[in-house]
Amino acid sequence: MRLRTIFIMLILSISVFGADLTIEVKKKVDSLADIAIEDASGIYDQTMQKRFFKALYADLNVLSLFNVDKHKYQNSYDASDVAVQNKDKEYVLRYKVSQSDFGKLMVSIKLFHNHQVDFIKSYKASPKAYIFISHAIAFDINRYMGEKDIDWIKKKIVFAKITGKKRSQIIIADYTMTYQHPVIKGGFNIFPKWANKEQSGIYFTSLSRKKPILRYLDLKKAKIKNIVSSDGMVVCSDVSEDGNKLLITMAPNAQTDIFLYNRQTRKLHRLTTYRGIDVGGQFVAGGKIVFISDRLGYPNVFLKSIGSKSVEQLVYYGRTNASCSAHGNYIVYKARESSNLFSSNTFNLHLISLNSNKVRRLTATGINEYPRFSNDGETILFVKKYKRQSSIGIIRLAYNKSYLFPIHGGEIQSLDW
Repeated sequence: MRLRTIFIMLILSISVFGADLTIEVKKKVDSLADIAIEDASGIYDQTMQKRFFKALYADLNVLSLFNVDKHKYQNSYDASDVAVQNKDKEYVLRYKVSQSDFGKLMVSIKLFHNHQVDFIKSYKASPKAYIFISHAIAFDINRYMGEKDIDWIKKKIVFAKITGKKRSQIIIADYTMTYQHPVIKGGFNIFPKWANKEQSGIYFTSLSRKKPILRYLDLKKAKIKNIVSSDGMVVCSDVSEDGNKLLITMAPNAQTDIFLYNRQTRKLHRLTTYRGIDVGGQFVAGGKIVFISDRLGYPNVFLKSIGSKSVEQLVYYGRTNASCSAHGNYIVYKARESSNLFSSNTFNLHLISLNSNKVRRLTATGINEYPRFSNDGETILFVKKYKRQSSIGIIRLAYNKSYLFPIHGGEIQSLDW
């Protein structure tokens, strides 16, 4: 793959591929290649053309590899060279949107590098799922540029949205929430969690009956089955990489504890026995878990080995560290950083590693919550609330860049990626 003039400055002298993500990695903005987008769709639906351009513009920005021109230029798909306005651009992405005889949305692209076509591909999907074509194009361009695969950009998220008093929906969406498809309506169903890497099923908590029930929805068969129930609370907070083990928060004796559930044997094993609050267990490397506990008189993040009784405080920065997510040796957690009596407090996300004592703050303003790692551990999805606006946030850890996508309608209760 071609050499590119992208220089990386690290705070410490480390390789980018072996980088500690708790260390802020910066790329010079002026060293990024310029890219422009040309629309060659002709007389095709103007609304769809605008939507597709907006989607491509956002996805190319999220790649963090280019300075993306915000203007949409017109050109013929078969033109041998780029539009005159783009003659000085190193890269130009040209697309053509059309519709097949069977109602499918068709998108063809050409990627120009220094006025030469270097990459051509076609895509198709239902018109309602056009955003996934944009994500697939971004995935392919990222691979063309010689970067590490970003499977997460094509993954779906699942979230619960409050629709009324004790009413909710569980919805599957893309990471920008442009596409949304409700899979469970009616009742009060919350805390959805993907059941496997293939995203073929979800766990969720049903509060529509006398006892909370952890249930499983098979998305392919459209069938629901009960897993386990408990007084007070039952929530699946994490699933092992092979999909066979679950970390479940339950309260069989009034106080919440963390249990390990084996799908194959259908047996529960209690991992914590504290007479207080233990919730939100997450698998980490080395047969360990992290979880939230009030052992210090306020919520904080703790670490323990499965099978061991000893517990270790993990976080010493921030107060009210009420939620966390883990990937390998990394943990991202939410911490309160202000104490305002008459206005909203600030809750920021921080990144730590089991291998160091460094803390990297990832956000700066508002309420930032529900952090979730991508499947490669190098990108974080979260929800940001700031000035009465809620947004989905994306943080590219290795690029020190973040992006926001506004959320419209309804309050998100929880999400998973």
